[in-house]
Amino acid sequence: MRTGSEPTTARSPLRMRLWLTVWGLVWAVAGTAAFALAGRPGWAAGCGVLWLVVTIDFALVVRRIRQGPHYQPGRGIPPYRPPEHRLP
Repeated sequence: MRTGSEPTTARSPLRMRLWLTVWGLVWAVAGTAAFALAGRPGWAAGCGVLWLVVTIDFALVVRRIRQGPHYQPGRGIPPYRPPEHRLP
């Protein structure tokens, strides 16, 4: 529900989340490779799971960015009023 007090210059943090995801992806891949080469299969598996989670997050962020902007009512649209519930 709109309250009418939304900021007029609000921005989505998707670009920031995209770059943080890329940073996490680099570290997860590096950690998986480093622990696998060091003979630590448990830590390598943990980093591999993190790699999977970060990859899924990356795909979701890219999907949301590609969806583009969504309709946001302007200043001329008054806030919505909650429906009135009447008893019969």
